[in-house]
Amino acid sequence: MKIITLCTAVAVWALALSQCHAQEPENNTIKLLQESKEQVITSEKDALKLEVEAINKQLDNEEISPTEAEALKKTAAEKRALNIENKLAIIDNKIALLERNGDDPLENGVDKIEFQFFGKGQIIGIDYTPRKRKYDRRTISDFVLAFGLNNVITKGESLSDSNFKVGGSRFAEIGWAWRTRVFKETNWLRVKYGFSFQFNGLKPTDNRYFVDTGATTELQTFGMDLDKSKFRVDNLVFPVHFEVGPSNKIEKKEYFRYDTYNKIKLGVGGYAGFRLASRQKLKFNDGTEDVKQKLKGTYNVNDFVYGLSAYLGWRDAALYVKYDLNTLFKDNPLEQRNVSLGLRFDMD
Repeated sequence: MKIITLCTAVAVWALALSQCHAQEPENNTIKLLQESKEQVITSEKDALKLEVEAINKQLDNEEISPTEAEALKKTAAEKRALNIENKLAIIDNKIALLERNGDDPLENGVDKIEFQFFGKGQIIGIDYTPRKRKYDRRTISDFVLAFGLNNVITKGESLSDSNFKVGGSRFAEIGWAWRTRVFKETNWLRVKYGFSFQFNGLKPTDNRYFVDTGATTELQTFGMDLDKSKFRVDNLVFPVHFEVGPSNKIEKKEYFRYDTYNKIKLGVGGYAGFRLASRQKLKFNDGTEDVKQKLKGTYNVNDFVYGLSAYLGWRDAALYVKYDLNTLFKDNPLEQRNVSLGLRFDMD
């Protein structure tokens, strides 16, 4: 009998111990939930503080009246108070569910509820970290793409007397630009700056190609019929434009922006940079087979590039012109300067 009693006592003790360990995860979960209440209150108070600061800034800038400011602050306070009330209710309901059913609600046929307690800004699956949107963003960035016709202006000659094919000589430009509002309270003047890769191509007329004689670079007639003769200079430049034009001001409670999308804009400025490469491509038949030659060299092309440029646009597209102030070749008796006309796209 004593042995049976002892075994019974040991079994009861083991059962109680197992139940105690089974309750430990549940108790830890409840403890985490209780601690998260204070985090909810703190995060909502911080968010309210940011909203009040934004409203005060609008008031200081005389964008809203004192009456409007007080109304906005009252609305913000009411919203944050309701947020705290709702989030605390969610936590309290989870605690009650755990206390009533244990850590597995499936025991009563209820679907298991998943809660996340880790990760910055997460409490039971709710993102409580206040996200502050920048009130005034004065600088934006755009991807720049341009292409069109290319040629050279020769001193003492007009474009109608050009030695290069008008339709066959083309340019392309690809780059990135930042646009910054110059004045704090108005957007009529912006400065646009960045970097671009320019590819300026020329196709000589009358079966000619460029020859580097050492002292100069000149056009000479090729010994056979050319199917293709193309000369290209690649540059890396850093443009700067002053842009003017109207804009719409979009005002929200947390931020404001200037919108120029549906407005005409004019940009005037220039660029400076350096030559990356110069090359020539020739294609002809030597009497037995087709030959393609790709010739790369300096060709006495100026290493330093600088010029003027302008654009007139609406939305993302603009009419674009650029003109090199430096001569294309160094020490040539003929002063030739590259000029381009085409379309430009600035896409943010």
